[in-house]
Amino acid sequence: MSRSYEMMITVTGFDESCLFEIEKACFANWPFEAESFSVDRDTKNTRVLSGNGIGSLCIGESEEEFTDRLAKAVWKANGSYCEVGVQALYLEGLPYERHLREEDDYERLMSKVAETQNDHRERLVS
Repeated sequence: MSRSYEMMITVTGFDESCLFEIEKACFANWPFEAESFSVDRDTKNTRVLSGNGIGSLCIGESEEEFTDRLAKAVWKANGSYCEVGVQALYLEGLPYERHLREEDDYERLMSKVAETQNDHRERLVS
C-alpha cells in the first residue's frame, strides 16, 4: 500500500546556470508542482530553490532513501555539492482536532446572539 506525502524541498547554493537541469532532476524524482517552484535569496544572499508536490514513495522506500535519491539527482544536475533539504509530510496521519457543537452549545451560543441583538436594539433606541 502506498502512502501519500507532500514533499517540500529546498536547494541552497546551486549553480544558477544549472537551474533548469536541477528542476528537471526534481521532476524526474517526484511529482512536484511546476508552479510551486521559486528561487529566492536567503539572509546570506544565497540562491534558494524551493518547491513542493504530493505523491507516493516507491514501494519500500523510506523518506531518508527518497532524500538520498533526490539529493544525488540534484547534485548530478548541479555538477557539484549544494544543500538539499526535504521536509516530508505524511498526509494520511496528520494530527487534527475535531470540533463538535452539541445541543448545550446551541443554547449557549444562540442565547449570546439573542443578548447581543437585544443590546444592539437598546442602544439604537436610546
